[in-house]
Amino acid sequence: HVQLVESGGGSVQAGGSLTLSCVASEYTRDYCMGWSRQAPGKEREGVAGIRSDGRIKYSDSVQGRFSISRDNTKGALYLQMDSLRPEDTAMYYCAADPRFYDADLLLHQSLYKYWGQGTQVTVS
Repeated sequence: HVQLVESGGGSVQAGGSLTLSCVASEYTRDYCMGWSRQAPGKEREGVAGIRSDGRIKYSDSVQGRFSISRDNTKGALYLQMDSLRPEDTAMYYCAADPRFYDADLLLHQSLYKYWGQGTQVTVS
């Protein structure tokens, strides 16, 4: 059972930046990994995903502002968030799955087996 722990959330003014980190308890080099978010009163949505071969998918809402990356030597996943907007306010979750998906599926919530507890991002 893979445990995922997120960090890096916080409060920031609109236009600012934050970097989220996620560390896995076990080997995840071959896993698909991603970031999702859930705002109050809204459904959870995938914002970025990355395959083991480095293929990446972003949601339209964050394309060009957010950047996902991974460091397999550390079992870590990152989300660099720039030009933040109030509508980016949400709980952000890290997710991982051992299967290899088509890149177009990386934002689909139901495909991920393991989830972190989340880190709050507030943009004002």
